[in-house]
Amino acid sequence: MGAVSVQKREDTMNKITDDMTVEQVLDTYPKSVKVFMDLRIPCLVCGEPLWGTIKETAERYGVDLPLLLERLNEEIG
Repeated sequence: MGAVSVQKREDTMNKITDDMTVEQVLDTYPKSVKVFMDLRIPCLVCGEPLWGTIKETAERYGVDLPLLLERLNEEIG
């Protein structure tokens, strides 16, 4: 039982969530930039969305939030 709770804690520690800012994600996981580029989120060119959360950015650019989170978390492994 203890191993399950430890594994669960580790999973949530390395997970990107919708309340994180784009800046936090890019600073912590630089290789996540590929996901933003693949989904045509121009946050890297203008800089403006770096201050928004993942959720706000998905809404702003019409990107499916669950898809964005899934792709980001897959990218960071």
